[in-house]
Amino acid sequence: MSSQTSTNVNRLRIRHLQESAAAGTPITMLTAYDSLIAPLLENAGVDMLLIGDSVGNVNLGYESTIPVSLADIERATAAVVRSTKRPLIVADLPFGSYEASDAQAFESSATLLKAGAQAVKLEGGAHRAQTIAFLTQNGVPVMGHLGYTPQSENTLSGPRLQGKGDAGKLLLEDAKKLEEAGAFSVVLEMVPSDLAAQITEEISIPTIGIGAGPHCSGQVLVWADMAGMTSWTPKFVKRFAEAGKTIEGAAADYVNAVRERSFPAEAHSRKN
Repeated sequence: MSSQTSTNVNRLRIRHLQESAAAGTPITMLTAYDSLIAPLLENAGVDMLLIGDSVGNVNLGYESTIPVSLADIERATAAVVRSTKRPLIVADLPFGSYEASDAQAFESSATLLKAGAQAVKLEGGAHRAQTIAFLTQNGVPVMGHLGYTPQSENTLSGPRLQGKGDAGKLLLEDAKKLEEAGAFSVVLEMVPSDLAAQITEEISIPTIGIGAGPHCSGQVLVWADMAGMTSWTPKFVKRFAEAGKTIEGAAADYVNAVRERSFPAEAHSRKN
């Protein structure tokens, strides 16, 4: 048995998520991109870690997710897998890595699964059903993503609530199509709370909400938003800490200590 396989033995599996959803136990999910943060989230008890293409905004300095490459996601996935043991690992298929053909989607998915991911996530509704079916039939678990889909921000005119009015019927049909195609779960991003509740009620796979109200099977947030690492967060985010200010304060204390020559002190030095 390879070391990678043995690492995955004790990880949560898709069936565990399905059992939680069936029991009415909310599923927890956060993004993670490196071996520093991922273990902290694991220790906190998070069920799933998403190696999201939000790595572009959070870690790589991009203004959107669109420039993120498959290599970026592959590297981040491997780091998260190496540093954790329990959470189920889902990796995003970034823009341009799956849209051209089913074969392209499979090749990209295989790259991420070989890096240690247990599933991939892709964006889009009914028009992605064929790709999802192809992937699942060839051994790739797939999580769908509906509502506001960041990779399509240029056609959606930026972050906006999706599924209002008659568009809600189309979104519900999209969710059903993804379920029929074999998706094991679907993210609902920035959709009306009542629509998210209806979708959750009418499909049998878990829904994971982000800006979609309290009625989904679980919730996901970008970890940096959740922890208060930035000066701005989306309206739907609750900041559970102000970690950014804490780190900034610690760094300022370090700078002052060095300049004042109070650090390093004799206690921090080694002697012959």
